[in-house]
Amino acid sequence: MMKRLLVLTLATAFVWGQAGTILAVTPGSSSYGDGPGCGLGAQIFHEKNILHQVLAATTNGSFGTQTFGITTGTLGCSNNGKFVSIEHATMFANLNFDNLSQEMAQGGGEHLASLATLMGVPAEQQPAFFAMTQEKYAALIQSGETTPAAMLKALHETMAVHPVLAKVSLAR
Repeated sequence: MMKRLLVLTLATAFVWGQAGTILAVTPGSSSYGDGPGCGLGAQIFHEKNILHQVLAATTNGSFGTQTFGITTGTLGCSNNGKFVSIEHATMFANLNFDNLSQEMAQGGGEHLASLATLMGVPAEQQPAFFAMTQEKYAALIQSGETTPAAMLKALHETMAVHPVLAKVSLAR
């Protein structure tokens, strides 16, 4: 008996929640737009009428596909690649911090070249990147205090004010 009451209560709340959404956003109102944006729901329900928008939003909300799509840049969503690039660079720096530190002091190396690529530095600007890391080594790598995250933060800040590298900095 309690189980039925719980199911009935949840079903009623769901229906009223959907009805509230439909009534709150009606065709012709100023908030009626292009729909839920991206995600699996937007991929399945292409029409721009209110019923399809509600179904798309419900699908996205029920399965978390919009969050997944935004994070990965799939399902019609775009994250401009910044989140993924920053995460890749962070993971790489965590795994290769000692090698990166050494190559920054030397002004080049395969680990530093890989980091530059992960950070979106074009091949033609990598020599400027290598020179900058060698020149600013003391500020980028502080003996005993620096973590990979702190090094990347300092690297982004230094790139942001560099005359050549400022355009490729992910730290905007």
